[in-house]
Parts: sequence; structure tokens; C-alpha cells
Amino acid sequence: MTLEEITAAIGGAVHDAPDAVTVAAPVVFDSRRVEPGGMFVALPGERVDGHDYAAQAIEAGAVAVLASRPVGVPAVVVEDVPIAYGRLARAVVGRLPQTTVIGVTGSVGKTSTKDILAQVLPAWGETVATRASNNNELGLPYTVTRATANTRYLVLEMGARGIGHVAYLTGIAPLTVGIVTRVGHAHLGEFGSVENIAQAKGEIVEALPAAHDGGLAVLNADDELVAAMASRTRARVLTYGIESPADVRAENVTLDELGRAGFRLMYDGQTAEVRLRLYGLHQASNALAAATVALGLGHPIDAVAEAVSRAEAVSPGRMQVTTRADGVTIINDAYNAAPDAMRAALRALHAMTGDGQRAVAVLGEMNELGEHATEVHREIGQQVAEIGAGWLVAIGGTNADQYANGAAGNGTAVDRAADVAQAWDLLRSGLGPGDVVLVKASNSAGLLALADKLIEEPGAVTAQA
Repeated sequence: MTLEEITAAIGGAVHDAPDAVTVAAPVVFDSRRVEPGGMFVALPGERVDGHDYAAQAIEAGAVAVLASRPVGVPAVVVEDVPIAYGRLARAVVGRLPQTTVIGVTGSVGKTSTKDILAQVLPAWGETVATRASNNNELGLPYTVTRATANTRYLVLEMGARGIGHVAYLTGIAPLTVGIVTRVGHAHLGEFGSVENIAQAKGEIVEALPAAHDGGLAVLNADDELVAAMASRTRARVLTYGIESPADVRAENVTLDELGRAGFRLMYDGQTAEVRLRLYGLHQASNALAAATVALGLGHPIDAVAEAVSRAEAVSPGRMQVTTRADGVTIINDAYNAAPDAMRAALRALHAMTGDGQRAVAVLGEMNELGEHATEVHREIGQQVAEIGAGWLVAIGGTNADQYANGAAGNGTAVDRAADVAQAWDLLRSGLGPGDVVLVKASNSAGLLALADKLIEEPGAVTAQA
């Protein structure tokens, strides 16, 4: 798009630019991601102002900047940069008439489902998907602007911290397909109730076109709140489930000795076998969601099963498994944590711990649980003991105390660490060959760095299957 076309779509005015400047690469809000021919979004911040990096972005190859004031380099100046960024993404989607836009939301499972889809759909055409968890009003426009005229599938993860957030994102990128994985307790402190979370997540199916216009809602039949969203959409509905009756089912679900699920995929009288490379029983549901999308788009079941079976963990800190040279296995699931995801990770830890091995839970606090925080952290501590973990290292403040209180007196050794540095000292001296170590917490707890350190020292060999 030329700068003139951009201003026509989003408003604002062009400053300090020669004639006929064309943006031909992604529009990014991190100057380190600038690509030649792209555009840099100068976001104001409390500590860092993107406008200060405008010249640096141009030197790195950007042809223009989206800014709220003139910056001395080619720029489109607008009143509200984030709003304009969203409008620009909407204009890009409007130029992709051959692209099927797919949205994924849910309290848990959305990143893994998106990652599986990003590896399944390329069998049938160029696919662009959200990287990591860029799922908000900034990350979604960035993903959209990575799409090209050749993109057949655009897979967008959509997060929400309140009612109306998903609706806003679907306004930026109108969907053909919408997926809801599960309604859980993530951000319960912000939403106030599980019912409010369901209301917010269901906005994705409300935004879909009618069935006769190609709209497709993919809903988890194993979650009553998700299944009930069928009444909120005009789109065709396909349900998926393991425990409940559904259009697409996983039957005979098993786990191998490394905790990876296999199942028989069943749809419309057809069956195919799936054997996942992903760790944890919960990945069976995520894989089933991705398979349901592919089947709903008309792809053959055998090819879908084969593609799902090839999918691997790709987002950092999402059930990434590494075995060190000294025989210690690290499960890095430290990118984020909500209660349901924490429970699933602990079940995976149990499944992946064989005879003669010790399960070690290294847990940081979960955020945004409001008045439920004390109770939920204590329950997670109890689950640590229930799965037979030999050692719990609880990191953080008051809520970490609840982990320790829940696990205490049940045969699990418990240590408290005020921070990552203290936890590292405990783990460096306390781990031994055969230990299987889960590292998990909300992102702000900083346990990603701890997981990286545990993997790197004392020298590691990867064991991703």
C-alpha cells in the first residue's frame, strides 16, 4: 500500500515523505523487527516512547513510521496510533479476498491450538499465524500485515482481558472460522466470574458470517459453557470432544511412555489414527480442535491426521521438553499459567515421570485471580502432592506460600524461594539424574529465564521427539 492509500484507510496525514512511498513488508511495533520495505509503529509509553526510535527504524529499512506527531522522517501522523494500527490491519484484510481468516480464543489451549493449525494448514496453502502469543490489539495487526496475496489461511490467536476485547479484534480481522477451546479461570480477577469469561470468549462466534456465507464455529463439546455458544452464532457449528458426544471425536486416547497422546480421529463415519509429538494429555483436545477446523474446511481425514501427528511445540515456554546431558529432564511450560493450564501441566509431569524417577514441580505464582487467588494456589499445591511429586519449589510471595501449604505433610518435600535467583541455588544443588522438572508460572514471575538456565547448565542434549 502507498502512504496515500494508508491515509485514505486510516486517516491522518503524510509528513516528510517523497512521492509514491509504498509499504511492502510487515508493519511492526518493535523496531528490532523492522524489515526492508516495512513500516514502524511508534507507540507512546510510560518509560519508552517509540517515536524516539523512528530514525533508527528508517535506517533499518522501514520506509515510513506510523506516529502521533512528526518525527523528521517519512511518517503517517494520526491522532491515536493503536487505533490507526487496527484500521490499517482492517484495510489489509480487505485486500485478501482469497484468504480464509481463522480466529482462536479460549482461557486455555488457544496458543497450542493455533500452533498446531499453523503446522497443519500449510499442506493446503500458504499459512500465516500469530507468533508466540501476540494476541492483543497490537499483536493481531502485526500478524495481519505479515499476510500476502498468496496467503490462503490467516490464523489469529485472540486474547481477552474484558468483555468487548474479542469483538474489537474481530472488527479488525473479520473471520470465516472461529474456535473456542475452553472457558476457564484465567484472568478471573479481571472478569469477575466464569460467566463473564464465557460471554467475552463467545464474541468470536457472534462475529462469524452465516453458514450460507461460509461461517464455521468450532466448539469444544467437553466444556458446557463453550458448547452453549452454538446458540450465539449464525455460522455452521462443528463440535469436537473426547468425553462428550460431538461431531468430531477422539476415541481410545492413550499416552506413551513419554506422556504423548495418541487417539482415533472420528468424523462423519470415517476414522484415522493420530500419534502426537506433543507432550501432555491436554494436547489431545488441542489437536482435536485443530483437526476439526481442517475437516470443516473440507480436507480429507487421513491427510489431516497425518499433519496433526507431525505438529511439534513451537512457541517458547509451551511444553518444551529437553533432557540434559546429566539425565535431568526439563519441561519448560513457563510462558504463562492459569489454574486449568497448571493442572494440565501437573498431570503431564506425572505422566512423563517413569519408575525410579522423581517428579519436581517448580512453580511461580499465577496472576489475575482476584479474591480466588489464595484458594486456587492452595489447590494447586494439593495437586502437586496428589500426583506424587517428590519435590516442590514454590517461588514468590504470599501465593507461593499457599502452594507450599497445600503440598505440605503429604510426602512431598517443599522448599520456598523468594525469587528466581534463590530457586536457582536450590535447584542447582538439589537436582539429580532421572529427575523430571516442570517449570511453570505466570509470565511476569520470570521463570522463563530460570527454565533456560536449567536447560543450559550443566550442558544439555535436546530430547524433543
